Amino acid sequence: GLLRGLELAHERWGKRDWSVLFDDAIELAEEGFEVSPRLAKLVAMEINPGVKKMPAASAYFFPDGEPLAAGDRLKNPDYADSLQLIAEQGADAFYQGPIAEMIVDAVQNSPIAPGKLSLQDLANYQAKLREPVCDDYRQYRVCGMGPPSSGGLTTLQTLGVLENFEFDTLPVNGLEATHLFSQASRLAFADRNQWIADPDFVDVPVTAMLNDDYLAERAALIGEEDMGKATPGRALVPEYQQDVAYELPNTSHISIVDADGNVVSMTTSIEMGFGSTVMAGGFLLNNQLTDFSLVPMDGSVKIANRVEPGKRPRSSMAPTVVLDQNGQQVLHALGSPGGSRIINYVTQTLVGLLDWQLDMQQAINMGHVTNRNDYT
Repeated sequence: GLLRGLELAHERWGKRDWSVLFDDAIELAEEGFEVSPRLAKLVAMEINPGVKKMPAASAYFFPDGEPLAAGDRLKNPDYADSLQLIAEQGADAFYQGPIAEMIVDAVQNSPIAPGKLSLQDLANYQAKLREPVCDDYRQYRVCGMGPPSSGGLTTLQTLGVLENFEFDTLPVNGLEATHLFSQASRLAFADRNQWIADPDFVDVPVTAMLNDDYLAERAALIGEEDMGKATPGRALVPEYQQDVAYELPNTSHISIVDADGNVVSMTTSIEMGFGSTVMAGGFLLNNQLTDFSLVPMDGSVKIANRVEPGKRPRSSMAPTVVLDQNGQQVLHALGSPGGSRIINYVTQTLVGLLDWQLDMQQAINMGHVTNRNDYT
């Protein structure tokens, strides 16, 4: 979905010619870049064992059978060719034609778990503009990505529960703050796992989930002890069950403010480190399928985030923009990698910024606290 999404944004708000936006990446792919210690470490650790078993990925990351070393110059002429074609012909060059054929061939003939992706699937894909989810927190307006991402809504639910406590008077990342944060997150994740999925397929009760009285009811469940596994709140959409998704944490985020005051907060992911390890046209394909529930039913009750044709998986990506109370002035833009922990990372950073009045770097530097309705 990435290129269609970028193309749609460029059509709406872009100023420069599409083709020149690829120049730097093409140059890096052709001339190579210096392998960083981090990349070398990730390859050597074999964090995704599929890489070595897939011929194209293995040849790229393990040249001559040896893992890339820090300082090596890594070139990717196949990727340069793909980018050149997309630069010249637009995103259509990715979704049909030679690149699409390479993608489908790589998926259907993968040595591990060959898939059913077709040329028609790629040609049919369309990007969609979605309404952001926004809510007030203290004297701020916080906006995030709406469903099918669960990031914005779960972040806002956690903040909505915390708003019932005088959080700003508590020591930064102290014992009481950590306890309240972990319990608020438990409650929000219980609702998330029950109700959030692609709104083209599921009626996500966004308004009910952000209702102040409802969140006050949820906050009242927090006592002095850990509550254990939280259950979803009162029946907002009763016909769904809690889902089980195997979300993996390898994601990128950028926040940019330009000279004209335009703001972008953008998160992008190929899911697990090195994605599915399937390579085509010089790039890795994602394994975002793991963002769907691993099972479609719980007994006789369907799970909202089950796999269905044409459905987008629920993500945890949480690109966020904070405005003043009038929604006029942008105060912050942020987001994070981290799989389903993204939600906690972003929410905790927001608490640091808005409750404890830390600057952005101080807020990001705080020790992370997470609870996805499992353990703290």
